[in-house]
Amino acid sequence: MKQYAVITASYWGFTLTDGALRMLTVLYFHQLGYSPFQIAMLFIFYELFGIVTNLFGGYAAARLGLALTLFTGLLLQLLSLAMLLADPVCLTVSYVMFSQALSGIAKDLNKMSAKSSVKLIVAEDESSRLYRWVATLTGSKNALKGAGFFLGGVLLEFLGFRFAIGALLGGLAVVTLLSFLLIDRNMGKSKNKPKFTEILSKSPAVNRLSAARLALFGARDVWFVVALPVFLQLEMGWSSTAVGTFLAIWIIGYGAVQVFTPRITGSYVGRTPDGLSATYWGLVLAMTTGAVYLSLVFMMVPEMSLVVGLLVFGMIFAVNSSIHSFLIVAYAESDRVSLDVGFYYMSNAAGRLMGTVLSGIIYQVWGMEACILVSLLLIGVSTTISIGLPRGDSATNSG
Repeated sequence: MKQYAVITASYWGFTLTDGALRMLTVLYFHQLGYSPFQIAMLFIFYELFGIVTNLFGGYAAARLGLALTLFTGLLLQLLSLAMLLADPVCLTVSYVMFSQALSGIAKDLNKMSAKSSVKLIVAEDESSRLYRWVATLTGSKNALKGAGFFLGGVLLEFLGFRFAIGALLGGLAVVTLLSFLLIDRNMGKSKNKPKFTEILSKSPAVNRLSAARLALFGARDVWFVVALPVFLQLEMGWSSTAVGTFLAIWIIGYGAVQVFTPRITGSYVGRTPDGLSATYWGLVLAMTTGAVYLSLVFMMVPEMSLVVGLLVFGMIFAVNSSIHSFLIVAYAESDRVSLDVGFYYMSNAAGRLMGTVLSGIIYQVWGMEACILVSLLLIGVSTTISIGLPRGDSATNSG
């Protein structure tokens, strides 16, 4: 329990700065006159290097331990923040892209390490407890990322870009020091050192879930990463603080729903999700997204349609994401948990990369309605893939 608390606190501190950094970067470079596509390009290495990091980070964690990969992620985030303290004339697109590449590596090392560790802390026969702990870790992380969005908007408005970055750097330095002092250094080292050729998953359940995850997160980020903040500022005239506040509410609500997903899906009476659960909630999300698209196209008040619709989308998406997060930990083999979880989050990062790039391009060329329509198509792909996931007792014995 102590190690779960240490890992969770470290994950929280990292996530708060990561959310704030994302909002600071989007809004600051939009104010400098960058186009939506150029802003999207700032994050392409963040997502691209996340793909590589999850694949090779899982292998490194299995050989060297989860503590080392988690601590390395914190140090790289500190370096990424320090780079942005450079003179504003140095903040070219290529320079910021490199900084974001380090941040992407850091984030995925941190997430892979935290999620994998929960599998090792919870006993094999306690699937309901595992579900609750994964949901709590994931939900609280997302709530804090939302708080980070709000923090980023407020810091930019009242402190300016450089002082805001300095404040984030100082806070994360404290978290890094405490993590180094308290974490178990041997956690997650595999008894049988995996060969490099074992880096890819051979589990059909893990592979199918990873493909569904790729499409699911592409569906979210195709409107969320670039299109939505720019739309709210450019089309609706919202201030930086207003944009940050709305996105914070979205992410915090998203995280809160994830924390309570075990109750929503029946964990309190001993039920844990399976492939049928993933398919059912995917269909609910598709219907919700379709309703958002139709209301945005046909209603006379697009601002209200978008704000209310995407808040509902966030709640349903949170249930889907939480179910996926439990299933990958349940499917993963204990002695190669970091490899399976790393492979899964590699697909997650690929989905975010796809969504990020499409968000800038589609919004710039066709507008917000097209972003929502593409989101609906990707949700349909994710749900279709989920039909083949294991059901019943086999869902938690597929690793």
